[in-house]
Amino acid sequence: MRAAVLRNSKLLVDDFEDLHPTSSQILVKPLACGICGSDLHFVNHGQELLDQGKLLEASLSGPSQMDLTLDNDVFMGHEFACEVIEQGPDATGLKEGDIVVSVPVLISGSKISQLAYSNEFPGGFSDQMLLSAPLAIKVPDSLSPLEAAMCEPLAVGVHAVGISGADASFGAVVLGCGPVGLAVISAAKASGIHPILASDYSPLRRELAVKMGADEVVDPSEESIFGRWRKLAPSRRVAVFEAVGIPGMIDSAMKEAPLGTRIVVVGVSLKKKNIMPFAGIAKELEIRFAFAYMPHEFANSLNLLAEGKVNMAEAITKSVTLDELPGAFSDLASPMELGKLIVTPS
Repeated sequence: MRAAVLRNSKLLVDDFEDLHPTSSQILVKPLACGICGSDLHFVNHGQELLDQGKLLEASLSGPSQMDLTLDNDVFMGHEFACEVIEQGPDATGLKEGDIVVSVPVLISGSKISQLAYSNEFPGGFSDQMLLSAPLAIKVPDSLSPLEAAMCEPLAVGVHAVGISGADASFGAVVLGCGPVGLAVISAAKASGIHPILASDYSPLRRELAVKMGADEVVDPSEESIFGRWRKLAPSRRVAVFEAVGIPGMIDSAMKEAPLGTRIVVVGVSLKKKNIMPFAGIAKELEIRFAFAYMPHEFANSLNLLAEGKVNMAEAITKSVTLDELPGAFSDLASPMELGKLIVTPS
């Protein structure tokens, strides 16, 4: 089998031994796998991510990444849709040829391993993977593998909207229209939130935001999105989503957000951020931080795609092969003219 790995701080494609499913596992062939912003962070700042994770280890639960090391190859790719090619002992509910998605977790006996970044198990940037049959969800025939691969990033948006507490009586302001921001817009639209305003410096990404369901878009170099909000819906409750992740964004949102706003931070950052607490105190703001999703939100996201309530495939602007993957990561270092980038390993 072939897989992309991070080796000595470089992303490359190499040959590895074929995989074999054990009890309740299935062997699958990835057909499509999205490149996540966290993948880009990991390639460029992997050790810093691991170091910060170790500081949090005592307070975290679930599959740990603390035994992950950059001294060995790191397999990647967690936004995947795959074809079942072999079933291991006791694997039930699926058959060869089925297209499936799964949360990126593998159960091996009593061991639970995460598949987002692993020294042991290949992820979606490969031509073979192992998945746990009980966690795999068959993709409805109405969805292509490319569309189904958008289930995982959509789940991030579904989770962010869920913890915002916003419903159809709210509007939304989305800061940043990269893949995470686009997922938030899609999830907000599906939840009946209206109006949805979004901002981004990139004309392409503003265009994609409209396709995902944004009612109006703003170029922040020309206009304040909160100024536009005050003109459009000054009396409506609003949820604010910070999907950029650069220093200064949270503080800026706090200064401009209306009284009593909940700000959901979904943009990943490794930098320290300074905020002015008085803005939050005076306006009784609430800040929540969103990470990943729950399994039921993942399943709900697949349903949203299958029912046609969300079409995140329109956010895909480029598809690359496994051999083209290292170059694609270089392209994402300057992402202004890119939306979602998908790898088709097989």
